[in-house]
Amino acid sequence: MSQFPPEEPPTPYIPPPSEEPPKEIVTLTWSEPLRWLNLGWRDLLAYPGIGLFYGVAFWGMALVLGMVFRSKPEFTMTMASGCLLLGPFLAMGLYDVSRSRELGLPASFAASATCWRSHLRSMGMLVGVLIVLELLWGRASLVVIAVFFNTGMPSSVGVMQAVFNPENIDFVVAYTLVGGAFATLAYAIAAVSIPMILDRDTDAISAAITSLSVVVNNTGVMLLWGALVAALTALSMLLPWAFGLLLVGPLLGHASWHAYRGSVRWL
Repeated sequence: MSQFPPEEPPTPYIPPPSEEPPKEIVTLTWSEPLRWLNLGWRDLLAYPGIGLFYGVAFWGMALVLGMVFRSKPEFTMTMASGCLLLGPFLAMGLYDVSRSRELGLPASFAASATCWRSHLRSMGMLVGVLIVLELLWGRASLVVIAVFFNTGMPSSVGVMQAVFNPENIDFVVAYTLVGGAFATLAYAIAAVSIPMILDRDTDAISAAITSLSVVVNNTGVMLLWGALVAALTALSMLLPWAFGLLLVGPLLGHASWHAYRGSVRWL
């Protein structure tokens, strides 16, 4: 009989978990949004051709949204939320250009158009979260319209008449509150999460939590930034055929990168 104890199986090697570098949420001043726009404008002037391509993409989204409003107004909020969902991911190419300039590297259209490929898992998870939010937003909007228009969904003219009719103030308030709540949540999740994924290849949950933290810790400034984004977008769409988006779309994309870099400091 052997005098030696039986050999124990070797302990499998478990690699240590990768730790995200420490970071802090910067306390923002009220002048920061204007600084982000100024830096975004410089990026746009440095690579106007790339910016024009993405501007055309944003402009096309606006045209589709207008067509939906005229033909199927009940789906306008769903399409608007879809544009809010697609817009930041489309702007990822602009983030890549701004990131390259910040690092002192040349930017290219090919790199900007494929920058998402190495972050597909994190981006896919974040897309899934925002898609669920979009579907809930669209359903809630349809419920509000159905409650106030029990005779059926109104036409686009009917919706505009309802909005400007003082007798329908209850509908306007309810529709605005529902849309505003979902828009604020979507904005808080996406404010810095997508450029953070591009910059640090972090997971979607950490990026979303960081984005929410930025908004919670700098609520006033981030609401101002969101209001500037919304106002500039609305003003650009007042031009014939919404041509203003050709310029404003890429400008806001570049500026959003600087909003992330200005609000999150890596230690």
